[in-house]
Amino acid sequence: MAHRVCPWWLGYWLTCPLRRYGQDPATILAPYVHEGMTVLEPGPGMGFFTLELARLVGASGRVVAVDVQPKMIDRLKRRAAKAGLLSRVDARIGFADSANLKDINGVVDFTLAFAVVHEFPDAGRFFATVAAASKPGASLLLAEPKGHVKPEAFDSELRAAAEAGFKLIDRPSINRIRAALALFPAPK
Repeated sequence: MAHRVCPWWLGYWLTCPLRRYGQDPATILAPYVHEGMTVLEPGPGMGFFTLELARLVGASGRVVAVDVQPKMIDRLKRRAAKAGLLSRVDARIGFADSANLKDINGVVDFTLAFAVVHEFPDAGRFFATVAAASKPGASLLLAEPKGHVKPEAFDSELRAAAEAGFKLIDRPSINRIRAALALFPAPK
């Protein structure tokens, strides 16, 4: 599978309000995200899920949103500011060789990897980075679009997550998405 990053200008389409009819962020995230949590969102784009994550973590929580594209981060910050949520969002640029996350190692409660892992050339490295950021008992919601990620490729991502220490505990149903919920570290 080719590993290409979603073009920044497509981010406008991905934040379209009509998308909520099939993939409502509140419905998808509410079972996993609670007030006071630290949430990691790699590849947030312009923040379709980020704003809801910020609402759910509340004033005492934090969302760390990391993207390789400065234009995505700029638009995300603008949207968060307009919604009055910027103080809860730590939007930062990650680099091809570093996710720029060392300062949050061992503190993340929940990671949302929505339509992003297939863009990485090395899923194993991605999940190892997420595992390093995760604290014991953290959860990961892995979600990939069925149109981009075939079942075999998704299974390969799940194996990479398991090798990094995550254990599959559920397969949530999300419209047009292959999804898995995993815990870290894998329970013995």
